[in-house]
Amino acid sequence: MVTFRIERLNREFLRLIADILANRLKNDAVNGVVLTQVDCSRDLGHAKIYYTLLNDDGKEEAGRALEAFSGKIRGFLGREMHIRQIPELRFIFDDSERKARDLEALIDRVINEDTHGKK
Repeated sequence: MVTFRIERLNREFLRLIADILANRLKNDAVNGVVLTQVDCSRDLGHAKIYYTLLNDDGKEEAGRALEAFSGKIRGFLGREMHIRQIPELRFIFDDSERKARDLEALIDRVINEDTHGKK
């Protein structure tokens, strides 16, 4: 069960990490990264940061760059947030949008087949 405090920290981590990626890190690999969700553990030991890309071309390169910058991002977070422990950051590619598009296309195809098959 996620507590109110953890939910609040998840939102704050999401806001701050997005700001850090957009304004403080100068790297072309992270320019198209869009953060979708942050999921912190209850003890703040670990945080999973889910991201997607504006275009799927540099998926591996963006993942490597985010992992390489995780220590630097933690440093920025430590200076910005007033909490005892900044979690270890783990970046995970979020492909739920692609899955949703695939599912929508499948539903459209079934509807079209059903509509044309009844005539």
